[in-house]
Amino acid sequence: MRLLDAGIYSNQTAVAAGPLIAQAMCDTLSKILRKVAPEYWRNFVNRRFVLVYAVLVGLGSLGALNVLAGPRTEKSTAKQPAKSGSAGPAAQTPITVDGVADIDPTKAFGNKNAAVVMEIYSDFQCPACKQLFLNTTQRVMDNYVNTGKIFMVHRDFPLPMHAYSRVAAEYSRAAAKIGKCEEVEQALFQNQERWEANGDVKGTVAAVLSPADMKKVQALVDSKTLDPLIDKDRQLGLAVPVTQTPTAVLHTKDGQTYPIVGFVSFDVLKTLLDQVVR
Repeated sequence: MRLLDAGIYSNQTAVAAGPLIAQAMCDTLSKILRKVAPEYWRNFVNRRFVLVYAVLVGLGSLGALNVLAGPRTEKSTAKQPAKSGSAGPAAQTPITVDGVADIDPTKAFGNKNAAVVMEIYSDFQCPACKQLFLNTTQRVMDNYVNTGKIFMVHRDFPLPMHAYSRVAAEYSRAAAKIGKCEEVEQALFQNQERWEANGDVKGTVAAVLSPADMKKVQALVDSKTLDPLIDKDRQLGLAVPVTQTPTAVLHTKDGQTYPIVGFVSFDVLKTLLDQVVR
């Protein structure tokens, strides 16, 4: 979702654009990435030119306006964390991977030696974040994270206009600390409309955890000891800057950063990922 001064999300522009524009934009992006971008990356990788710029029209039902920006030669001052499927309760100390600092290993997945670190700033109550998680992120996990090509990070970026997104982030963070990150993230995004309507974040999380695990999660939420980690993610996001959720940032080993703003389909994102993971 886009952050507006009025504190609301506007999607009229994307809705009006229609499927024909969406198809045209995708076709244009494909041609740029396949025919032009590789040459730019080889010849101008250390210069401050924008190499890729495309406007993507996302799901019509959401009206998400997506912008895929090219690499920046200066790494963002906001260093973001990566997801770790094997991280359990003992993995508490923030880590740094390829210059990306303040990574909570319980919210990071993949191989730390991967070619790319991919950070995703997300709000559990954001419809566009839900679509990215269910339709794109899961396929990135299967094709790039689980194969050792990408180290993925979840960054909590709850938006102030969402009544329950902060609470959802608290439960997700607590679940991650006991090694239940994936289960709870899935539950929160898949049941977003339900808990958004009734505010029952706790019940949504409890439905996918054992009573013993839920007791541990609730104790962590009540203690507020993990709140500073969420606040840190927001600070890092504001420094990027994140102006819309979801926002992803790709970091390559040669110091390039590729911001990806809004919902992007896996097929479109794959073209860029195949270039940067080489």
